[in-house]
Amino acid sequence: MAGGSGSRLWPSSRSLFPKQFLSISGSDTMLQATLSRVCFIDSNISIICNDEHRFVVAQQAQEFGAELNSIILEPAGRNTAPAIALAAFDALESNSGESAPLLLVMAADHVIEDVAAFHAAVEVARVQAEAGKVVTFGIVPESAHTGYGYIQRGAESGNGAFAVSRFVEKPDLETAQSYLDDGGYYWNSGMFLFAADVYLAELKAFRPDIYDACEKAYLGKSRDVDFLRIDAEAFKACPDESIDYAVMEKTDKAVVVPLSAGWSDVGAWSSLWEIGDQDASGNVSSGDVLSYNTSNSYVRAEHRLVATVGLDNIVVVETNDAVLVAAKDQVQDVKKIVESLKAQGRSEVSQHRHVYRPWGVYDSIDNGERYQVKRITVKPGAKLSVQMHHHRAEHWIVVSGTAKVTNGDKEIMLTENQSTYIPVGVVHALENPGVIPLELIEVQSGSYLGEDDIVRFEDRYGRAPKA
Repeated sequence: MAGGSGSRLWPSSRSLFPKQFLSISGSDTMLQATLSRVCFIDSNISIICNDEHRFVVAQQAQEFGAELNSIILEPAGRNTAPAIALAAFDALESNSGESAPLLLVMAADHVIEDVAAFHAAVEVARVQAEAGKVVTFGIVPESAHTGYGYIQRGAESGNGAFAVSRFVEKPDLETAQSYLDDGGYYWNSGMFLFAADVYLAELKAFRPDIYDACEKAYLGKSRDVDFLRIDAEAFKACPDESIDYAVMEKTDKAVVVPLSAGWSDVGAWSSLWEIGDQDASGNVSSGDVLSYNTSNSYVRAEHRLVATVGLDNIVVVETNDAVLVAAKDQVQDVKKIVESLKAQGRSEVSQHRHVYRPWGVYDSIDNGERYQVKRITVKPGAKLSVQMHHHRAEHWIVVSGTAKVTNGDKEIMLTENQSTYIPVGVVHALENPGVIPLELIEVQSGSYLGEDDIVRFEDRYGRAPKA
């Protein structure tokens, strides 16, 4: 499951490029790290994500080398119970075996440090799932954490698994400490293993409205390039509900398998401090960081030098267009900043200066009232749509690589230090015919420079005629 906006990890995580697509802990992105954990269990992998993230998902899976069974696109977020139902319908349709396939359900934005321990827990859960149980993974708690829900275990179900006695909402500190002292409670990880048909049967029994909406949406599916699109109208009519409320708290088939594997859902910047390599002063640093008389802090520099002096229990996160400074024990409230940005209509809530497209990426490096400058990178063999603009002209200067340019009725080849001018209203296109990335500078000028001033005439990525 690769949906979600990751708002608590702003400013690194934005709604159009949330945390699951970032390299938060290690060189791989969180999505790629998740693929790495599961590819040794089974190569039959599907990802369900928001429609607006589809090209990022496809690109990161391709870079990792994963051949996916499906990339299922959600036209709107409806929480985990409907998302898993779509995956279950798809698994049953694509399965050719005699028995229903098992679904290992994971979020793409979790950290698991001990992969071997995770694989061992999956094998314990597999036995339970094959016996018709609905299995969840309970994280053996390391502290009295108030940011997670808890699972109380009941009688042993065999092979190290336990029946679920009850699910508990996020507790206060005193209650969380009592759970830790008791020893029979686990953090709720949000990971599951069950047979696809068992899950759908339980969902139909307890929430037939969700089941019916998802079935209707899946039956109205269509293929679009590399993606599986479901019926948008039917899915938007589906209730918004988590699997915990829809199924897990109601079924008598719930089983919990304990997991102690260095797990974190990276729900806030303090989580990165908790799982990071702390120096002698208790600091975790990432990027070009210099610290003096600083302790117990997390400092992340993504684009420039960040220096700290005399800080304690502070989080500092620098990106190329925003800086966050917060008390480490209040980072859950970063979402309040995100809410303010939304209310003000600011672009920093949704996208970075770097904006990813199916053909590559652009970086808005400067702008003014009637101009904007972008650095554009086009992947080898990729092509931007054949398009025109009503309100802006464009100058293109090639920095490296080779550009194949359609400019009105002319087609030209440009190499390093060569340029062209696209007047307002002229149909144009840009393509990289080479084997190395094409780098160019684009200078836009005109009365309106918004990304929605695009009329597409042809697009190999199936995007709409308007931006």
